[in-house]
Amino acid sequence: MIVIILYLLPALFFGWSLGANDAANVFGPPVASKLVKYKNAVLLSALFIILGAVLQGKNGMETMKEVSSYSLLSSSLSVLSAALTMTIMTYLKVPVSSSQAIVGAIIGMNLSTNNAVNWSVISKLVLAWVGTPLGGLAIGFVSYKFSIIYFKKIKSPLNQDKILKILAITFGCYGSYALGANNVANITGVFANHFGTTACTIIGGFAIAVGVLTYSKRVMYSVGKEIANLDYFSSTMVIFAESLTVWIYALLGIPVSTSQAVVGAVLGTSIAAGNAQIRTKQVFKIVIAWVNTPISAGLIAIAFTLIFKLFGIYF
Repeated sequence: MIVIILYLLPALFFGWSLGANDAANVFGPPVASKLVKYKNAVLLSALFIILGAVLQGKNGMETMKEVSSYSLLSSSLSVLSAALTMTIMTYLKVPVSSSQAIVGAIIGMNLSTNNAVNWSVISKLVLAWVGTPLGGLAIGFVSYKFSIIYFKKIKSPLNQDKILKILAITFGCYGSYALGANNVANITGVFANHFGTTACTIIGGFAIAVGVLTYSKRVMYSVGKEIANLDYFSSTMVIFAESLTVWIYALLGIPVSTSQAVVGAVLGTSIAAGNAQIRTKQVFKIVIAWVNTPISAGLIAIAFTLIFKLFGIYF
């Protein structure tokens, strides 16, 4: 039992890091705009992440099981490499992709150990890295244009505020559910063949929730304020667009980046609202991070492999 826990420690660390980074993607905009209180946001987010992971995390798990064949040691080191990458990005307040981190780590680990990689599955995951921000952008643009027509018919500012708070909380819970359902596979998917899908969804879901509860504040305000100035209505539409995008991929069994989805949603919503104050420097910083993430995680995984080989440990 102690040995199993040691192997799973990197997954718990990775889940914590993902929760700390990605909670911003479902509640960041309304929290930053003070539509929803931070304390309420993290409590609701943690609860619905667990529900999403347990109830609908299986599809993504099946996909991650097909990427490669993993020993317990290589699985653990791959997850540790991804977790270190995520933690560094979180500290730098940059929303980053857990999907890219774990895929980059898996590729690096397998290339350095001469294990086979299922490139057809990898290709599907990489294509989703492109489709996710574009999907968030498109849904954000359309949902804003459609919803604003009906929202403007509500004449009372007080009623507008009440409706927006209800929608922000509802969509935030939906987005948290989608986050758990989609991203739990990134956390413990490589262990599913060893410990079973159900156990891995539970462990991964709770690990993500702990990250949300303990260390999510830094990135939450980064996503909400540093890409564009968002009003209450725009913030609400961003959550909806990001949530729907990620949930669609969860149904397809393709783990994707909530960070990419929310950045696309922020851009799409801002364009639809005629917001010319998009901070292109911050967007460029985030895009560069997306490129660096799989490369960094892969290099860390290779470094771990070389270190272990120096001590006569082979995979």
